[in-house]
Amino acid sequence: MRQILLASLLVLPLGVAAAEAPSPDATARFLAGMPAPPGAMLARLETDPAWKQHAGAFTAAFRTVETRQLGKIRAWSQANLTARRGTVYYLFSGPDFLYADSFFPDASTYVLAGLEPVGSVPDPAKLPRGSLASVTRSLRTSLHTVLNFSFFRTLSMRDDLRASPATGTLPVLYVFLARAGKTIRGVEFVHLDPQGTLNAGAAAAGAGTPGVRITFARPGGPDQTLYYFSANLDNDGFPKSGLAPFCERLGIGDGLVKSASYLMHDGHFSEVRRFLLRQTSTLLQDDTGVPAAMFGPEWELRPYGRYTGPIGLFAGRYQPRLAELFRRQPPRPLGFGIGYRYRPDESSLILATKREAQVLRPTLE
Repeated sequence: MRQILLASLLVLPLGVAAAEAPSPDATARFLAGMPAPPGAMLARLETDPAWKQHAGAFTAAFRTVETRQLGKIRAWSQANLTARRGTVYYLFSGPDFLYADSFFPDASTYVLAGLEPVGSVPDPAKLPRGSLASVTRSLRTSLHTVLNFSFFRTLSMRDDLRASPATGTLPVLYVFLARAGKTIRGVEFVHLDPQGTLNAGAAAAGAGTPGVRITFARPGGPDQTLYYFSANLDNDGFPKSGLAPFCERLGIGDGLVKSASYLMHDGHFSEVRRFLLRQTSTLLQDDTGVPAAMFGPEWELRPYGRYTGPIGLFAGRYQPRLAELFRRQPPRPLGFGIGYRYRPDESSLILATKREAQVLRPTLE
């Protein structure tokens, strides 16, 4: 795979050699508030009071979310997601690698997608004087809700990062990868044509679905691949995006849906809903995913936690079929908060598993 170091691709001024730029892994650690190895190019910036404040705030925030949620999610996943596949499809995700990795830590490939642009990551050593505080503050603000409540406020995140030299989803992905203990091996801009062919390089305006491919590894582990695509997933955009044929080439995988604004309850998102039901053998979701009434007899649904209905903002999305499922089958414990109902005693998940005979012979609608 041809790998491109993102920092050198995007932000080096004319006349500056690409070799002078820090690696994506070093940049990710810096943005995540984690110290660089001794002698590393960015180590000198760690004396900046803005970075020290940032490092302290992120260390405390990630320690808290690890204790409150992520450690419990990994334990739950190990006990309940026992037949994982190599690919995870997490649509409507934005840059939320944090929870994809916690639920499915051993996947070889992650495909994330959302409306948020891919964005850019600056070389911290070449930021204008005084702007480091703006970058780090924007990152902390944009991640506040996902670290405290498990979901992004998309518009707020977009506004927070738009005013910063670090834009879009890439800075967030960098932070999550670093804080998850991954080492970034390479970063490459890509784009999809409508037939799902993956092409290297940034897409020209209006030509293809823009994305990024990040290769990374955990200590002692094999290389893993993360794709993020900036795509409209409604019925107008999804068929043109190339995502469906691209993912079909990757094969049947596991699906994750969380805090998805109940979009797949709407007929305008029926294409992506059909895709997930066709392309996954396991679909883990909260109540904002595929409505319970739309799973056919080839699926077995297993409830976890407590279904208390939607929050007030989505009051019209109550699911009688889901409530019946929780009454009919004693739900298994969850032990952590997730989604819009982020308090542990109000959270619920559904683990939908396709019966084996249907995995290789998916239902076509």
